[in-house]
Amino acid sequence: MYNLAIIGGGPAGYVAAERAGAKGLKVILFEKKDLGGVCLNEGCIPTKTLLYSAKLLDNAKAGEKYGITAENVSFDFSKMMARKNKVVKKLVGGVGMKMKHHKVETVKSKAIIKSRTASGIEIEAEGQLFLAENVLISTGSEASVPPIPGLKEAGDVIVTNREILQLSELPKSLVVIGGGVIGTEFASFFSSLGTKVTVIEMLDEILTGMDRQMSAMLRKMLEKKGVEFHLSSKVTEVKGNVVVFEKDGKSDSAQGEKILLSVGRRPNIEGVGLENIGVELFRGGIKVDQHMRTNIPNVYAAGDVTGFSLLAHTASREGEVVVNNLTGRKDVMRYNAIPGVVYTNPEFSGVGITEDVAKAKKIPYKVATLPMAYAGRFVAENEGGEGLCKVLVGEKYGEILGVHMLGNPSSEMIYGAVMAIENEMTLKEMEEVVFPHPTVSEIFKENVFAF
Repeated sequence: MYNLAIIGGGPAGYVAAERAGAKGLKVILFEKKDLGGVCLNEGCIPTKTLLYSAKLLDNAKAGEKYGITAENVSFDFSKMMARKNKVVKKLVGGVGMKMKHHKVETVKSKAIIKSRTASGIEIEAEGQLFLAENVLISTGSEASVPPIPGLKEAGDVIVTNREILQLSELPKSLVVIGGGVIGTEFASFFSSLGTKVTVIEMLDEILTGMDRQMSAMLRKMLEKKGVEFHLSSKVTEVKGNVVVFEKDGKSDSAQGEKILLSVGRRPNIEGVGLENIGVELFRGGIKVDQHMRTNIPNVYAAGDVTGFSLLAHTASREGEVVVNNLTGRKDVMRYNAIPGVVYTNPEFSGVGITEDVAKAKKIPYKVATLPMAYAGRFVAENEGGEGLCKVLVGEKYGEILGVHMLGNPSSEMIYGAVMAIENEMTLKEMEEVVFPHPTVSEIFKENVFAF
């Protein structure tokens, strides 16, 4: 008998396992592939490793702006991919060591929930039955494959985030279907390496859900690097390595050695055994309450499988909420301060509501916007670089509602805004916070005084 059985070893599953094991629970973790899930093996870590290589290349090419001359700057694509594999292997091994340290039993196998009895919940794996008091389902998500005519016939030309990370040769041209975070990050990476990149997006701007003004700014920056964008364009067919799309009532096409599908992800709910115990679904994912409980007692779900916030850090926090409630600490999941980051060059980060959301929900707000160049450190380290910081506050009380930043290194700065929103800080309270000088993060405080 286990106190907690976890199906899926991604950011929700392995973090929950680590926390539960540390608190003395008897835990078993089932993962049919490698620990770390999509994030560690096919998403967050490998892509950011490659994007850092691309950023170094960009910096080397721009060295003369800083008085540094580097002749014949070049790169080795195979070495980039090899380093990516090394980083992933090291971190997967690290997760395994954490499981051992906290006495979490791991089983590398597909697991299926068989039944719920008076004794507990039965799970089958490797031909054996395991019994647990509580079960956490954290089976993640997979890339959505839209019903576009010609996709199957195109064969190896079509890749998702999984296959594109395993390429052995750099494609000379790439067509990206979808201008979301995944598509935009790969567009940034491959364009830095000289690949001709074309992005086809159905909506009228890339990066839906992020600040619209900054999304447009980033798109224009990528266009300067050679990325071609087709907005408000609907893909109608794939013919071999040619993507046919409709724009403004007219047919157009784009050709690439590879075609990347990045039109979203869908929860992995098939083959888990949800129907065996009657777990309720909602919008393609598992329905949960604020404690991450499903409609079945002692059965929880966290991460992408809920279909709500498909981010690794959200998943980890949801897993923590489950463990906290199991171990006597009352905890609820809140989504008001979940940061979003696009790891392009430059980086784009945001937390809280955008102006579009404020307007749609009729939330009274005030906004202040400053160029990143107001921060001395940004000017020192980003010669000729553009950037923007936007802060939204409530009109009546001046509480921080949203913070959005375009510019390096916004991914490392956004946590300060996360804490401000999570703790419902006001402009007056932020004015009293001391920021280190000189840092780019000072732009946040400068914006506070701009109101």
